[in-house]
Amino acid sequence: MSKTIANVIWKPQGKYLECRAADFLKAHGMKDWKELVARSCEDTDWFWEEALKYMGVKWTREYKKLMDSSDGFEWTKWFVDGELNIVDNILDWHMEKGKTLGARTSVGKDHPALIFEDEEGEPRKYTYGELSELVSKTAGVMKKLGVGKGDAVGIYMPMVPEVVAVLFACFKIGAVAVPVFSGFGSQALAARLEDSEAKVLFTADGGVRRGKLVEIKKDADQAADAVASVKHVVVLKHTANEVAWREGRDLWLHEELEKAESVDTVCDLPAEHPSMYLYTSGTTGKPKGTVHTHGGALAQISKELGFCFDVQPEDVFFWVTDIGWMMGPWEMIGVLFWGGTMVIFEGAPNYPTPDRIWQIVEKQKVSTLGISPTAIRALRSAGEEWVDKHDFSSLRLLGSTGEPWDEDSYMWFFNRIGGGKCPVINISGGTEVVGGLLTPLPLMPLKPCSLGGPGLAMDIDVFNEDGKSIKGEIGHLVCKKPGPSMTKGFLKAPERYIETYFEKFPGVWYHGDWAMVDEDGSWFLYGRSDDTIKVAGKRVGPGEVESALVEHPDVAEAAVVGVPHDIKGESLACFITLLPGKSESEELKEELRKLVAGKLGKTMRPDKIHTVPALPKTRSGKIVRRTIRSTYLGEDAGDKSSIENPEALEHISVLNM
Repeated sequence: MSKTIANVIWKPQGKYLECRAADFLKAHGMKDWKELVARSCEDTDWFWEEALKYMGVKWTREYKKLMDSSDGFEWTKWFVDGELNIVDNILDWHMEKGKTLGARTSVGKDHPALIFEDEEGEPRKYTYGELSELVSKTAGVMKKLGVGKGDAVGIYMPMVPEVVAVLFACFKIGAVAVPVFSGFGSQALAARLEDSEAKVLFTADGGVRRGKLVEIKKDADQAADAVASVKHVVVLKHTANEVAWREGRDLWLHEELEKAESVDTVCDLPAEHPSMYLYTSGTTGKPKGTVHTHGGALAQISKELGFCFDVQPEDVFFWVTDIGWMMGPWEMIGVLFWGGTMVIFEGAPNYPTPDRIWQIVEKQKVSTLGISPTAIRALRSAGEEWVDKHDFSSLRLLGSTGEPWDEDSYMWFFNRIGGGKCPVINISGGTEVVGGLLTPLPLMPLKPCSLGGPGLAMDIDVFNEDGKSIKGEIGHLVCKKPGPSMTKGFLKAPERYIETYFEKFPGVWYHGDWAMVDEDGSWFLYGRSDDTIKVAGKRVGPGEVESALVEHPDVAEAAVVGVPHDIKGESLACFITLLPGKSESEELKEELRKLVAGKLGKTMRPDKIHTVPALPKTRSGKIVRRTIRSTYLGEDAGDKSSIENPEALEHISVLNM
């Protein structure tokens, strides 16, 4: 595996040179971003001490010791004896305009906090004061139902304003939020509720997806029936469809809010008090519950939104995500910490028309747009006419995460959406870090598909199989020092946590991604190491092959899996979708085989290339490679409830007969 050295496509100038990261490094007498990144990783204690003061994190009681690693990297404790609450920092702080703490100023209760768009394009807007009131009342509902400090609360709702209120209400009273993607089926939901011992489940009578009703409560009921700890199911009336009702257990949220009293924020929570249990696995197998604290999550998220995305009070921040994915809580906490305005939406990014996302950007004057590479490839395939009709002049930054980019799609995003003037803040980390390991700064020159460099105070490296640091070749992404937001083990599974992150390289966090640092110090990712395909003894990541395939001007998207081969061990099976007006042919397939072989070597020449109407994806836009492989090979594909377009699997199921 190798990477061609690319050219720098973006260099910071003008206002980008006045960003918060620039202000911080100048305040500490550093000459440039390279010195800032290097010093923050070499002396993580220095960085966190200074960054927390600079950012203006509000403590109820100051911590006495930054960190305690006496039990090893794996079990590091942070902000020892410190007390605070996330909500006290992101809502309560802003109720009175003009207060200053570090580098932030409170925006006041009338400042816009949240904009919600449904599939009909009807926005609902909340100020900081209105959202704070809804959060306080929702917390009152929880208290009335007996929810207290440390109790888990399941959240299985569409991406609507009330879901933000439920998340923040958990933080407010010291309960632990358990957000679950509302596209998951009842079995996946039940597994998470049971593992977390959730006491209450918040859900909705339904959701809306592509103009159709999604009967969320049916799955919520089945899950609640199977989990003894769930005593109440609180239901948002969202679609007004008829739902089954169990007296004594089920409650309407709007009725409970009318009766509820506002409650005060529990401000004296220990910094290590859990705020969220976020689950990392898919819909099959026992889910892994990552444990995130008030202090750790707030520190990491506010650092990233402050230094990497430079969120300012005048910014409108829109990340295409869901509450069930890490980026949902990440966006909600981070944007409001800095006094910005966030946009959330319900439904699909390309419905009712393929330009839905572009409409939102133009209408709401979005300044930061975050989206996955897969979503960009899908939106691009609709045709240029859907982009040409929109004004993107409000954009200041672009963001992405979730998977590696291919260069064609990246450059289309950079040039067509960002006009060649907005840096792509391409970050990568994970649920288990509730943030990024690799994160560019607005001060960095960027190459196509690059992730900039190590996140501030994230001591990242690339190891070979022997645990030696390497450059210029692909190896394992690792982190050599603890960070405050790293999960506190896996809920009820400490051995599994150690096995996952610390067994391969003892004393070092092994993240499971392929990565490379080029000769200029730019970082690139190549997908998950557990997705690696081994063809005739040579390893390749599916993302590398997919990137080569989509370079062809006829190809919109690609998914690649490894399948058994009698001689080579594994061979490549490729599934492609074509751009409008393009058609399948043997000539096209041969061109694609030559393209892959030319990029990656003759050994990687694909055996099978299949053209399909669509690639199966989750509602968050991720292509489900493992499900594709199982379906193609005629094996059990497991729970497919999170797949938005299961009909796409039907086309794949007959291809290998």
